[in-house]
Amino acid sequence: MGMITERDRAELRARFAQMDGPVRVVVVTDDDGCQFCRQTRQLAEELAALSPRIELELVDGLDDPRAATHGIDRTPAIALLRGGAEPVDTGIRFFGIPSGYEFGTLVEDILLVSRGEPDLSPETREWLDRLDEPLHLQVFVTPTCPYCPAAVLLAHRLALASPKIRADMVEAMEFPELVDRYRVMGVPRTVIDERVAVEGAVPESHLLEQMKRAAARLRVA
Repeated sequence: MGMITERDRAELRARFAQMDGPVRVVVVTDDDGCQFCRQTRQLAEELAALSPRIELELVDGLDDPRAATHGIDRTPAIALLRGGAEPVDTGIRFFGIPSGYEFGTLVEDILLVSRGEPDLSPETREWLDRLDEPLHLQVFVTPTCPYCPAAVLLAHRLALASPKIRADMVEAMEFPELVDRYRVMGVPRTVIDERVAVEGAVPESHLLEQMKRAAARLRVA
């Protein structure tokens, strides 16, 4: 039985027909003790079947060198790359199955990567162009949170705009050890380089200020 309904398949085919370029979806799974790996792989396979511009790459196990290449150390995980003969990593990651509201985030991200030009303010773009050290954003979510996709999509737009940014969606219920480490009491919660935490789905300008704080602490350290 498919995870995507036939009605949704028709709508997604129409949306993916608007893709400007190929997108490679790298799915890293490990069936040994991974609760949602099989479902994540199936979901990606069903999505890839809806457009010839979605290139699916399946990686079985964290011991595969490709997992380390994409900085993936837990499963299930998805990395989005600009596709083609020489794929380019976008820094966009999903840790945990993108279900519920986050399924829509994955769809939007595929379209975003295909276009390659995220909608960001001139101030944000200017700051990203000057960024000289990498920053890591982790956005903790749950599938039933209606505010979480906005926070994830903003972080992913930043990653797409700068090779210095990596942005992860982290499904909180699947990774309780990370929830404990970063004291996640509610979602969405964005942790910036393990130095600054942002509560809620905040405007781009506010997240930018917090990223500046994290970068400043990085320079001091």
